[in-house]
Amino acid sequence: MKSERDDIIFQALLLIHIPVACLFTAVSAQSDSSSVVVAGYNVSAPAGSRVVLQCVSGRMVWTRDRVRDRQRVVHWDMFRASPDYAMERVLDMFSTGDKRIYNSYNHGRVDLSPSAFSDGNFSLVIKDVTMNDRGLYSCNLHHLYCHLYETVRVQLNVTKSRRKAQRFWDGQKAVYVVLLGSTVVLSCVNRRNVWTDWSGEEDDQQVVHWDRQSPGVRHDRADRLVDLYASGEQRSYGPLFLQRKMKLSNQAFSEGDFSLSISDLQFTDQGMYSCHLHHHYCGLHERREFQVTVEAPVIQTTLPAKPLPSEDQDTKKAESPRVINVILPEQKHHFLMPLGYVLTSLLLLAFIVLIIILVTRRQRTKEFEVRACSREQRRFDFKNNLLQEKVQMKALAKVIDLDDEMQTFSK
Repeated sequence: MKSERDDIIFQALLLIHIPVACLFTAVSAQSDSSSVVVAGYNVSAPAGSRVVLQCVSGRMVWTRDRVRDRQRVVHWDMFRASPDYAMERVLDMFSTGDKRIYNSYNHGRVDLSPSAFSDGNFSLVIKDVTMNDRGLYSCNLHHLYCHLYETVRVQLNVTKSRRKAQRFWDGQKAVYVVLLGSTVVLSCVNRRNVWTDWSGEEDDQQVVHWDRQSPGVRHDRADRLVDLYASGEQRSYGPLFLQRKMKLSNQAFSEGDFSLSISDLQFTDQGMYSCHLHHHYCGLHERREFQVTVEAPVIQTTLPAKPLPSEDQDTKKAESPRVINVILPEQKHHFLMPLGYVLTSLLLLAFIVLIIILVTRRQRTKEFEVRACSREQRRFDFKNNLLQEKVQMKALAKVIDLDDEMQTFSK
């Protein structure tokens, strides 16, 4: 009885565990494939216009290489601190296994593992270490297809004392102190899939999604607008009129320009637009967000010019009255006003000067008369008043009566 109860409990726990595990797997897979927001923009445009949401990435450019051997390469370089402070290329290795050793002295004593691009171990092996091997080594991993560049630095010092041989980290790089004449392995390990695996179906590895969130809608419930694959396949979603409004360039993956063009913008087009860039092989998962706001349309105040009626139209039809608008410039005589002010001022000044001249001349005439009178008085100034009176009498005008004179003369 007890064993049956245990079996029932075990089966119930198993049934509960299965959906929980499935849910955890789905959530983890969704979190792994989710993109990271790298940029956000606010875009405003009037209704009825055309707007372009810029989404450009050079890492998404699809440059398929038929050879493929030079898309992944590892370089080992050495920097000598003395005596000439020179940088020297030690070794190159390509993803096909081809190697190139630059110094003939290093042939047979410097090497990399042939399975480096399979197991991700790019460590440099140096046999019979000498004092000339001292320096700063750098392991440079270049992935031309994915535009990835990673560097690992190792400092190599050589000693003759076995007790001084050690390895430690100085905070920036690993430091190897090795015994003279021994063999050392400078560590450089990177086991990411981008360095150790190559997918033959790279057409399906690159995809671009455009989504749209209406105001108040969560990101996980956004509407899918378009999918674009590196193979050239394009899938559009939604109503037909919406698909015709939104376009992507046919050369998107060759130019790295995945901008979305929206024509005849309307108020219903407002919302959050997201550009998702996925390159599964290169591990690229980016998202750019655009908050689109639609403004009121711009009203044109100027009317288009109407063509004049042609001469060959039917003259029998009654012609509508034609109105000719004549626009006269306002204040055409504005340039005469300052001139009038100047002339008026000059005339007023001349009038004042003329009055002054007349008054002055009149005063001078009065002074002259006064002076003349005073001179005459001085001329007849005598000592005897009787003589003065006599002279004054003579000076008076004699009144002659002609009648009396005629009578006197007749007698």
